[in-house]
Amino acid sequence: MTVAVVATLVLLLVGAVVVVYARDPGPTPEDIAVGYELAWDRLDFDALWSLSGPSLRDGLDKRAFMAAKRAAYRERPELQHLAGEVHVEGLDVIGDRAVVRTRLTLRDGSVVRNEVGLDRHTFGWTVADYHLVGPAASDA
Repeated sequence: MTVAVVATLVLLLVGAVVVVYARDPGPTPEDIAVGYELAWDRLDFDALWSLSGPSLRDGLDKRAFMAAKRAAYRERPELQHLAGEVHVEGLDVIGDRAVVRTRLTLRDGSVVRNEVGLDRHTFGWTVADYHLVGPAASDA
């Protein structure tokens, strides 16, 4: 009898974990966009690969992508760790497409704005395109 009760409790617990995991929507488009901005700031090419969709992978597999990015930025260490803060200024979602507008306040006080385009897939959101947006009139 005790074995049956314990087995039932274990099965209920496993079922509850499966339901909770299945209902978790995962990272939001805003989360992915901020992560993408931070990955670029840190020149974290592994994270960039993971967050990017095929359109941003230059037709390369992961190993070639990372090698190409490392080679391109090897002589430019000053291009990392520039961001002081990253904020989401806006989000538009239409179906399986999202555009997140980000604002990066750099350590020197200047402001950079970007639009991060994302596509939703079965497994979550990936970055499909990335565009620099000019400063707002209030920043000029």
